[in-house]
Amino acid sequence: MHVRVLPFGILKESLGSDPFALDLPGGATVADLLARLGVHAPAVESLGIAVSVNAEYAERGQVLRENDEVGLLPPVSGGTPSNEPAKTEDCVLIRLVREPIEAEELVAAAKQGEDGAVIVFDGIVRNNSCGRKTLYLDYEAYEEMAVKQMNELAREAITRLGVRNVAIIHRLGRLQVGETSVLIIVASSHRRQAFEASRWLIDTLKKTVPIWKKETFVDGAVWADGEPFPPGYAVEGADGPAA
Repeated sequence: MHVRVLPFGILKESLGSDPFALDLPGGATVADLLARLGVHAPAVESLGIAVSVNAEYAERGQVLRENDEVGLLPPVSGGTPSNEPAKTEDCVLIRLVREPIEAEELVAAAKQGEDGAVIVFDGIVRNNSCGRKTLYLDYEAYEEMAVKQMNELAREAITRLGVRNVAIIHRLGRLQVGETSVLIIVASSHRRQAFEASRWLIDTLKKTVPIWKKETFVDGAVWADGEPFPPGYAVEGADGPAA
């Protein structure tokens, strides 16, 4: 049985930057795949990574099938990307872009007559991290899965928190200091729901959406340490609990 493995973020340093095929026996599970890779790349079992199968989060015991696409997802920092919006419905706008984000136009487009509040989170590249001068950042994503996860977050904010409209736009590629990396716009009839949804969206996005950040400083470059995955996302090592 052959599966296609996609390493992301810091895992590229031990497994290579390109997707690769792996031959496994029939009936092999996610845990079997991790054990095979962990022989040569211990980080696979030690980083608290998550695993996706065909762009969906998977548990260690999930059985793999011929031609499955398996993503190896280190803690995140963070459809096909294009200039065109990816939408789930009229009140949701999701984009992954490689050009500068035009915040004013997007905020103006989000406003409707029934709205009493529009809350904007504008995440920008700062000029330092932990005392080191930042030159630029590079963002990468498991793009198909990222769009899917962002759509799900937007829909949940609307149904659970009672807001009317959600837009989430994230930059990929190289960003300079001062540029917007992620823009979240929430429109609602009341400010409380809009504030709550905006905070929940950015906090959850940074933990669950497969986007990673590499920081380049004047004295070197590192993949940013991501926040631990929420319970039920990360796969543990052989002696740890199943996800």
